[in-house]
Amino acid sequence: MEATIWTILPPLIAIVLALITKEVYLSLFLGVISGALMYTHFHPVGALTEMFNIMGDKVSGNITIIIFLVLLGMLVALMNKSGATRAYGNWAKKSIKSQRGALAATSALGVLIFVDDYFNCLTVGTVMRPVTDTHKISRAKLAYIIDATAAPVCIIAPISSWAAAVGSSLPEGSGIEGFSLFLKTIPFNLYALLTLAMVVFLIVSKIDFGSMAKSLNKEETEGINAAESMDNLVVENKNGRISDLVLPIVVLIVSCIGFMLFTGGITEGVGIVDAFADCSSALSLALGAFIAIVFTALLYLPRKVVSFKEFNKSLVEGFIAMVPAILILTFAWTLSGICSEDYLNLGGYVSGIVESSNISLGLIPAIFFAVALGLAFATGTSWGTFAILIPVATSVFGGEVSQLLVITVSAILAGAVCGDHVSPISDTTILSSTGAQCNHIEHVSTQMPYAFLVAACCFVGYLVSGFSGNGYLGLLAGAVVLFAILFGIYASVKKKKAA
Repeated sequence: MEATIWTILPPLIAIVLALITKEVYLSLFLGVISGALMYTHFHPVGALTEMFNIMGDKVSGNITIIIFLVLLGMLVALMNKSGATRAYGNWAKKSIKSQRGALAATSALGVLIFVDDYFNCLTVGTVMRPVTDTHKISRAKLAYIIDATAAPVCIIAPISSWAAAVGSSLPEGSGIEGFSLFLKTIPFNLYALLTLAMVVFLIVSKIDFGSMAKSLNKEETEGINAAESMDNLVVENKNGRISDLVLPIVVLIVSCIGFMLFTGGITEGVGIVDAFADCSSALSLALGAFIAIVFTALLYLPRKVVSFKEFNKSLVEGFIAMVPAILILTFAWTLSGICSEDYLNLGGYVSGIVESSNISLGLIPAIFFAVALGLAFATGTSWGTFAILIPVATSVFGGEVSQLLVITVSAILAGAVCGDHVSPISDTTILSSTGAQCNHIEHVSTQMPYAFLVAACCFVGYLVSGFSGNGYLGLLAGAVVLFAILFGIYASVKKKKAA
């Protein structure tokens, strides 16, 4: 289909309706069906047929991610049923004395789990939610910390599934080595670096602003809404110990990393870095989660931490708990499919505009950052954004690995991660709210002001980088602007509290 400006309409409908109505399922469905109607020239039967065809293709193509979600839901339910989560929470009350400590522990765990963003979102939420609940930290704040230490960490980690995604986005025959280019972009990925810096500042300063502050104040006074938590599956069980939580999580982490190396060809003589780059991350996560459940069964059942009947009941409850996330992901994947090259071709429209524009070289990094942000926001995929815009950037610079090309590719990666970070239909946004057991639209609306503040500073940084030809000057400029604004907000918040 010929790409036109109207291709932006379906994701725009889904996003605007979700933010206005707070009903994410219906909004996503309306975005999907509007795209299908546009593609079939408003033929209702044809639109429904195409919608379900795309949905079937997308679900089947991502079935291992769904399996991983289900298995992880089962594992969480088992740990809750055993009383291990409660035991860990009781220990955390004694060991972690403050909100600052709880948030610091959450962000540190997020940084440590850098190999895959899906794994990061759900594991950090599972482990730290009881701790942050104890200190009356809002679920929205927890979801933001999870989200801000997922993709922004993965995109600057050489050993991660994201490094492979960037390398595979380079066009064949370009003569550019993908992994080498990825390494060069790390110091200039302003969004990732400044987001992590902002997380540290927010934790140390103990300030919040915008809708996040309102969410935090509400939950400090009213407490955590247990009805929104998987913790409401817990029954009184004093058999569980901290080790019953820690050991399954350790086995999950080790198994997932081990299977990533295995599927990447480590047993065939491939190096560790190449194995991580070439691994099947979704399959590895599913295999790792399965091993963790088998281990948990062997850990719990012989000691009668849970009965055989409770064990089987927990598996069903864990599956049910993940249904909302699976439904949102299914609609988000379908919407991404209807906007793909084979249908409405939203990416083709955007890349066509960029390629045909006659702009100053100094403006290119900032413009690519803004375009990548908008494209990732509209489609909910950062990897898809890489695949569309990196080849365009290499063609603009003639395939030569210049400093400006490195900065521009960095800007594409940064913009894509930012757009993915704030998009209501992004996988990682959905999984972050799932891991935190936070209302999805509340997570989106509360983290948007934080993300867009960093994005504005990145835009300034890429303008400086583009015109100076020096990525480090751009990083310095972005950091100076960000911390100037943050210290201004800090002073304003303290002044209001003192009044």
